[in-house]
Amino acid sequence: MTNIDNNTPLNSTPINSNDKVLDIVFAGTPEFAARHLDALIKSQKHRIVGVYTQPDRPSGRGKKLTASPVKQLALKHDLKVLQPASLKKADARAELAALNCDLMVVVAYGLILSQKALDIPRYGCINVHGSILPRWRGAAPIQRAIESGDSVSGVTIMQMDLGLDTGDMLLKSECPVYSEDNSGQLHDRLIELGIKALLQTVDDIVNGQCQPEKQDDQYATYAHKIDKQEAEIDWTQSAEVIDRKIRAFNPFPICFTLLGEQRLKIHRAAVLNKGIDNNKTENTPPAGEISVQADKLVVQCGQGQIQIEQLQLPGRKSITAEAFIAGFASQLQYENDNGNQTKVILTKESAKPAQPNGLKT
Repeated sequence: MTNIDNNTPLNSTPINSNDKVLDIVFAGTPEFAARHLDALIKSQKHRIVGVYTQPDRPSGRGKKLTASPVKQLALKHDLKVLQPASLKKADARAELAALNCDLMVVVAYGLILSQKALDIPRYGCINVHGSILPRWRGAAPIQRAIESGDSVSGVTIMQMDLGLDTGDMLLKSECPVYSEDNSGQLHDRLIELGIKALLQTVDDIVNGQCQPEKQDDQYATYAHKIDKQEAEIDWTQSAEVIDRKIRAFNPFPICFTLLGEQRLKIHRAAVLNKGIDNNKTENTPPAGEISVQADKLVVQCGQGQIQIEQLQLPGRKSITAEAFIAGFASQLQYENDNGNQTKVILTKESAKPAQPNGLKT
């Protein structure tokens, strides 16, 4: 190891040619992070001297304690695993300091690092973030990008500081967001971008080629953590807004609506027509009305219509709209108090009209 003071600038002179193998500590938790750790391991250029991940959590119906994807991968490769509840305590920081690392790579770790912890690695800490900063700082950049209709996303490798995703940018890599993308699909593309960007950045650190770039705070946006209740669909919104939300919240937490008193999950949909506000007439169906039109499962929105393509009834696996129509189309209308046939309205949990309690399954 080269004898370097803590927080050596990343654009400083190259590391001694005889000492280009870095001792790296990795910190991450979900699959997104595990894929980056796997790439570092497979590169065989540097030593992974420790792996930090969040404590095991209850998971599944049985609530069995389950190791994170990062921990599972680390144990497979016989790497030292550390799972402190926090790095704010002196003993936890002492354990990190004892690893004597050159660099800490942080990918979706989920715990806040104090300045004292950030100062421990010789070259500080770098982070792989799933957006082009300063847009979408925070916990859910992928979902918020799709929900907001962004046409471009990507990854940023940054030098971490005490702020929330506010550090200097070391490398950016962009990719398009396609109109049919859901969060899972964009997530997978960003993994591939992130891996290449991370490996390049570590090489740049070794070779003294990093050129840190300050973020322009005036363009910053914040990607709030996803709340499951956000996934409830408001059919008074436009078809385009609802379509983006359905794609943004797939594979988690999956958008839902009420059909009677049954929660109906909608995995996939498409905009059937965008609609124009001034085209509404007294014959325009109410927002939330669901019907079968030309073998399509169609829902009226506040503006335009959505075609549901994949959905899920309570306690069942997800099915195609075609399978749903074959089994339940006759139940999408009911006889009202006046003896007339009325179409079912999908609603929010806070607004349940008088209609059947749900489908007979």
